[in-house]
Amino acid sequence: MTVPVSEKLRKAFQKLGLTEYEMRAYLALLQHGEMTANQISEAAEIPYSKVYEVLESLEEKGWIGSEGGRPARYHARNISTALEISRMRIERDLKRIESFLLSELSPIAKGLGAREKHDVWILRGELNILSKLKSLLEGCDSELQLATPWMSKEILTILLPTLTTLKARNGRVQIMLSRDCNRALAMRLKEYAEVRLRGQLFGGGAIADSNETIIILGEEGRSPTLAIWSDHAGLARIAKIYFEHLWRDSEPLK
Repeated sequence: MTVPVSEKLRKAFQKLGLTEYEMRAYLALLQHGEMTANQISEAAEIPYSKVYEVLESLEEKGWIGSEGGRPARYHARNISTALEISRMRIERDLKRIESFLLSELSPIAKGLGAREKHDVWILRGELNILSKLKSLLEGCDSELQLATPWMSKEILTILLPTLTTLKARNGRVQIMLSRDCNRALAMRLKEYAEVRLRGQLFGGGAIADSNETIIILGEEGRSPTLAIWSDHAGLARIAKIYFEHLWRDSEPLK
């Protein structure tokens, strides 16, 4: 008997690179324990002609293991182990794709450099916003202003590489947080930056080197869902003037 699978769970497995048959085989092993290919074929309702191909793929992806014998027996890996192997595989594949695209497209981008225009983007959704924030931080060379009421371990992880680099370069980093922020995270940031607190922040944002900015809209206590990004120096200057106004009225973290 196959394990009932919700559509949400099915999509999660698909995003991790598992096919329908691979998902069924893994769940069957997770439910019933060690089995032969024939038993998996019956339990997961996979055609016997396909089951060895499915099991070989699952083993390559790190979701199952096997023990030799006649017949061979298969077992499901611990879910945490399987997810960690999948994460490393996905990151490895992304690095390969990144390397390929950079080598193929960089010459084209350089050729278009003289014709590039300043952009203004509307970003929707927390993942898109964090991705663009990470890109802005990676391009920051000497000066960063950041205001956020949403400081979390995830944002700290995104910030640390840039903060470390700017500290080594003697760059300037100013970070403004809500007075109700996580104190431990704020003290960690203080190792790299000037940190000040305000009673309340209506939204947030970042300014890199006075020429690129992201303005994040939202309320404290809720994840950001809408932002405006631009590499127009004029907009970045306006954002910086507003930041400096708020900075003067904030209090140093002690």
